[in-house]
Amino acid sequence: MCFLLSLLLLLAQQKAFAEQASQKASALPDFLLAASKKKPPSKPAAKTPQKPSKKSVASTAPVSTSKSVPDDEMHLAASGAIALDAISGETVYAKNADSRHYPASTTKIMTALIVIESGSLQQEVEITKSDTLVGESSLDLVEGEKFSRQQLLYGLLLKSANDVAHALGRDNAGSIEEFAGKMNSRARELGCISTHFMNPHGLHHLEHYTSPRDLGLIARAAMQQPLFRRIVSTREALWSSSTTGERTLWNHNHLLKSFPGCCGVKTGYTSPAQQVLVSAAVRDGREAIAVVMHSDKPGIWEDSKKLLERALSFSVVGFGEQTDRGGPR
Repeated sequence: MCFLLSLLLLLAQQKAFAEQASQKASALPDFLLAASKKKPPSKPAAKTPQKPSKKSVASTAPVSTSKSVPDDEMHLAASGAIALDAISGETVYAKNADSRHYPASTTKIMTALIVIESGSLQQEVEITKSDTLVGESSLDLVEGEKFSRQQLLYGLLLKSANDVAHALGRDNAGSIEEFAGKMNSRARELGCISTHFMNPHGLHHLEHYTSPRDLGLIARAAMQQPLFRRIVSTREALWSSSTTGERTLWNHNHLLKSFPGCCGVKTGYTSPAQQVLVSAAVRDGREAIAVVMHSDKPGIWEDSKKLLERALSFSVVGFGEQTDRGGPR
């Protein structure tokens, strides 16, 4: 009997303890109560990333101040680019326009500008051994040959011949080092602030660089020279050599055939520089210059068409520089 009474007493005590615990739990704050009821954490399910809505994208994009510029991006392949109104010099569009890039053979725009500005273009240049040793793209010049400076300019800008660039630079300044100094001095006169030249041809050198904006300034100055304009708008020309005979020089700028109104100017490529193109076009009394640097193919062609089209469609008055997102900079 005593054992039965003890058992009943033990059961009564356990019931009382359970009621007290329930009352204490009900008195907890909601967030603690919920935490006390949580099951052990399980591995969270992978979240499916959500694409931003068009509304959210538009809300963060700069708004254009010109009705002529769409609010979408141009999606250029080039790392750096610029579009200029060639007449006013106004910047229409820019993407990393002041970033430094290797110019490759677009260097020859400055080479040609200095040679043309120096004059005496019918004077003959005798080819030296050092001219023939440059390498890469060349016209296979032979030591002792003689060409007029004007003829060499066609070889420089159409064939993009490095041996020709070397000959012109050496002839103009006495040495490549002195000619590079003249190139840098002229660049500063044009307002270039991110440019440094080491040679007249553009073969790779770590200290040989420029920016889209500076290259646009150089091209704009060169396009003001009638002979330069004539050469860079020429699709093909006959090259005559006393040792190698005659050959046809073809302009590497495909936009001369594919973009209406294109009138120049120069392509470039090295592995570090990738594809580079400076182009120009005229339409309805307007003229535009576009520069794309460190791009690819067909990027240089497609990017340049977009830039030229935008620059040619702008009114000279009332627009600001446009960024890669289409808004004012």
